[in-house]
Amino acid sequence: MFNIAIDQNQPTADFYNDLKSSAVALVDGEPDAIANMANIAALIWQYVPGLNWAGFYRVIDGELVLGPFQGKAACIRIAMGAGVCGAAAATGQVQRVADVHAFPGHIACDADSRSELVVPVTNNGKVIAVLDLDSPLPDHFSAEDEQAMVALIGAISKNLG
Repeated sequence: MFNIAIDQNQPTADFYNDLKSSAVALVDGEPDAIANMANIAALIWQYVPGLNWAGFYRVIDGELVLGPFQGKAACIRIAMGAGVCGAAAATGQVQRVADVHAFPGHIACDADSRSELVVPVTNNGKVIAVLDLDSPLPDHFSAEDEQAMVALIGAISKNLG
């Protein structure tokens, strides 16, 4: 059993350092990527404010397939390059979108989502998954959020696939 307590009222940098440390502790020694993705999605969902969806899409046979998540039921398969998640997976680049309705080819799994942050998960230089965070708030994700999530995923990517 894990006893995680992260102070959401502390300075943002400290909050994200605690979140990353908790993520590292959750996956430490666990070889199952799905179990680790499930715990990371739950951790982010529990502590990061303003989200309506947090989870993973895994690269399987050249497309993105829904992985562990928290939130409403979601699209099961996304073509590589399609939508925000597909763009992140195809390019290997973080996608931080202030207004998903203005993103060409956006896939609306949840009509309530207004902004999105998608971080590629790489292992041995290859994209194996993406972390997808959605918010019902427009322009919710900052550069600091992006940097923190990139650091978090970087710290645990070897445990995710």
